[in-house]
Amino acid sequence: MSSTELPSAPPANVLPRVTPVGAEEGEHLRSVELPGLTLTVRSRPPAREGLPPALFVHGLGGSSQNWSALMALLDDVVDGEALDLPGFGESPPPDDGDYSVTGHARAVIRFLDASGRGPVHLFGNSLGGAISTRVAALRPDLVRTLTLVSPALPEIRVQRSAVPTALLAVPGMASLFTRLTREWTAEQRVRGVMALCYGDPRRVTPEGFRNAVREMERRLQLPYFWDAMARSARGIVNAYTLGGQHGLWRQAERVLAPTLLIYGGRDQLVGFRMAQRAARAFRDSRLLALPDAGHVAMMEYPDTVATAFRELLSDTGELEGRAMRRANAAGQAADRTSDATTGG
Repeated sequence: MSSTELPSAPPANVLPRVTPVGAEEGEHLRSVELPGLTLTVRSRPPAREGLPPALFVHGLGGSSQNWSALMALLDDVVDGEALDLPGFGESPPPDDGDYSVTGHARAVIRFLDASGRGPVHLFGNSLGGAISTRVAALRPDLVRTLTLVSPALPEIRVQRSAVPTALLAVPGMASLFTRLTREWTAEQRVRGVMALCYGDPRRVTPEGFRNAVREMERRLQLPYFWDAMARSARGIVNAYTLGGQHGLWRQAERVLAPTLLIYGGRDQLVGFRMAQRAARAFRDSRLLALPDAGHVAMMEYPDTVATAFRELLSDTGELEGRAMRRANAAGQAADRTSDATTGG
């Protein structure tokens, strides 16, 4: 194997046993077997039965845990699930080694088709935003609304602070970076990631930092960690170069679902200037600009993001329609009770 090739990930059946990611209070983790891949899914039971389903898709280097705070705030309006993309979180690498945006989108579509939960309220952050855009364009039948937090859509002028992440896509760069950072502790790595992704890293609680360090320690034990990172980064770069009907901006124009766009003014990975272009591209869009947020607004400002999503539901009539259905169901139940007591 030449030095420019990425190492192949070991088969899932020979992966080392690594302590799994913990579930937050009220959450459940399960493993879903699909053709060619296995996905770990994080779920939170809804506050009541009958709520519409939602699916949350994380970004590069993230996991389903990135959505825990927001899922907890929305459990009274959606039945939420968040998945670990192949090769991230608790999900092993895909059998075909395909970490392209299309490959990840295919995994999301397979999961939704297999679960039968669609159409869903689909959420995506960063890479997950690009994936969710492609899913919404290709399978409008699976998407009820689309919420994108700092989506990784093509930029002509990439921010300087985003260059190191993009360089992971260069053949051999992941191996070089691994050697150069061999002496870095998990704490140092986490501080670097938070400085890059948060508008203000001081918003991270001590408990949140400790959890992130434990998760980083776990990831570094996985033999496929850098492979998944590098191949997914390459997938983003390749998606940026696609034109025609497969281009992400062209697919954004094809999205039919009502779309909520969330951009952070201190985002060092996705340019804040892209917010207006995105608002023009998605035909039925609403834009929330958060001047102090970084790349992961759903983690920094979950209450604000939750409020914006509730407003999206209100704008699209989802909340009113649901209230009417509940009222009708209650009325029908009352009628049945009356019939039973009167012998009708």
